[in-house]
Amino acid sequence: MLLQIRAAFMYETIHTQMLNHASDSPSREPDIAVRIGCELQYWVPVPTPAYLVLRPRRSATQRIEQEQFTFHPGLSSSEELDAHGSILDRVTLQPGLNTIRHDAIVAIPSTPEKIPTVELPVPIDRLPSSILRYTLPSRYCDSDKLMAFAAQQFGHLPPGGPTVRSICDWLHQNIEYRTGSGSPELSANDIIQRGFGVCRDFAHTAVALCRCFNLPTRYITGHLPDIGVFDPGTPMDFHAYFEVFLDHQWITMDARFNTARIGRVKIACGMDAVDGAFSTVYGCTNLNLFQVWAYQINPREVSIGDPIDISKRLDGTPDVRRFL
Repeated sequence: MLLQIRAAFMYETIHTQMLNHASDSPSREPDIAVRIGCELQYWVPVPTPAYLVLRPRRSATQRIEQEQFTFHPGLSSSEELDAHGSILDRVTLQPGLNTIRHDAIVAIPSTPEKIPTVELPVPIDRLPSSILRYTLPSRYCDSDKLMAFAAQQFGHLPPGGPTVRSICDWLHQNIEYRTGSGSPELSANDIIQRGFGVCRDFAHTAVALCRCFNLPTRYITGHLPDIGVFDPGTPMDFHAYFEVFLDHQWITMDARFNTARIGRVKIACGMDAVDGAFSTVYGCTNLNLFQVWAYQINPREVSIGDPIDISKRLDGTPDVRRFL
C-alpha cells in the first residue's frame, strides 16, 4: 500500500555548504533571514521504505545559511535529486517510533515578488522538452476536463500575463478557502465543482487552468512566513502555490492569497502534489506528530537547534525588518 503524507522530519549532520543546483529565478540579493523547519513522528510495525522531500532548494533567491536534518533512531539516508530538481532523501523507517526533524535558516530577499502584467507566453516550438511537459494534464491538474470552462471564462483575454492574473483573480473570488477541507482524491475539476478547498487545491486549479492555454505551469511546495502581513492566527503549515513560464522565466503566483508576498522558501516543484508530497511512505504507518515552523528572525540571535521560540519572531506585522 502506498501512502503519501505531507510531512516534516530528523539526521545528525549539519549542512552549511552551498550546493550548485541551477537557479530557477533571476538573482535578487538576500537580505532577511527566515527560520524554517518541521518535526514529524511516524510509528511503523515493520521496516518501511520512505522518501522525503523537505529540504529547500538552493538558488539565487534563497541562500541556505544553516541546515540540520536529523533522524531518530540513527537511521542511514541517501540524498538525490528527483526528476524536477528537488532534493530527495531516502530512508527506511524502523519498527516503532521514528522522529524526523528539519531545521534551517535561509536568507531571502526583502522585496515583494513580481506579479505578471503584460508578459508574453513563449511559443510552443521554442520550449525545451524539460519545460514543455508542464503544459500537459496530470493526476490533480486535469486541464483536459477544463478546456471549455477555461475558454468561456478567460479565452477573450490577451495571452500570457493578463490571462494568468485573471485566473488568480477568479479563483480568489470564487473558491472559498476552507481549513481542513483538503483530500488526496480531489482534482482541479472537482474543486471548481464544489467551490472550496485548501492551498493545494488553489494551486492545482490555477495550474490546470493555465495549462489550458498552453502555458507551462508547475506546482510548488514550500514555506510562507507572514512577512509584511498580519499573522492570521492559524497553525503553521506547509504552503502550495505555482509558477508559470512567461518571457523565458518562471514567475511565482499564488491564487490562495492573490497578492505579492515576501519570504517564500521553495522546497519542491512538479506536475502536481504527487511530485510535491513531503513524504511518501511505502507501507502502513501512523503519523503521531506533525509540527511546522517558518518565521523571520534576527540571525545574530537565533541558530538552528535552538528551541522554537516565537518570542523571537519578527514577522506577523505589516513592518518588514532587515538584519543581514
